[in-house]
Amino acid sequence: MTPNPILKVLSTLKKYQVKCLLIGGQACIIYGAAEFSRDSDFVVLSMEENLDRLQKALKHLQAETIYFPPFETEYLERGHACHFCCGIKDIENLRIDVLTKLRGCDEFDKLWSRRKTVKIKNNRSIDIISLQDLVRSKKTQRDKDWLMLKRLVENDMVLNKANPADNQIKWWLRECRNADILIGLAEKYPEKTKEIIIDRPLLSLAAKPNRQELAVELQKEEMIERRKDIEYWEPLKKELESMRHGRGKQ
Repeated sequence: MTPNPILKVLSTLKKYQVKCLLIGGQACIIYGAAEFSRDSDFVVLSMEENLDRLQKALKHLQAETIYFPPFETEYLERGHACHFCCGIKDIENLRIDVLTKLRGCDEFDKLWSRRKTVKIKNNRSIDIISLQDLVRSKKTQRDKDWLMLKRLVENDMVLNKANPADNQIKWWLRECRNADILIGLAEKYPEKTKEIIIDRPLLSLAAKPNRQELAVELQKEEMIERRKDIEYWEPLKKELESMRHGRGKQ
């Protein structure tokens, strides 16, 4: 994780007791899928008291709203992200992006219940979205997110290959994007593969195996998720365009 600037933001959010989870590129770094990012992204609890605490933390960081929409609950609850740029000394121009919901993911309370807590300097801790939820959040229309998703899953396999839990193996079977690795998993864990086929039918091609057809189905699976993401953001982007052109709220 980027040492100083991001830690300043994290410690400030902790100081003001903002209930939030670190997501995005910085979370990917913590989980071992290295990605340079000077921005910090958070999903926050959408409750008035918590958003008031967030507002105070942002004020402390001298963070000003940039772009659209304005920092208002109604926009966050519709799925928009609010964007800020810090002005406080040593972290000038650091960007903070805030959402209260992630496309395709559970509500905040469930994300919070599965969070990972990591110790940082001076015996402090930060709360991060779980690896499983982070991977789910990366199923977007962007190429770089699919690359990061692949790295996150494969890195988890490398770290835990010696003694994986049953649920971990099943998660690999559900989320792995590499045809060759899936074929290897199906060969090593045939019974678990049979269990997961009902949720992910393309695993039948890993069990046969048929690498060429499996690769095609993996691509189709990805395209379906990309389309869902485009459809989710399309009305929100139109609303932003309306604001930019001075037509106000829809």
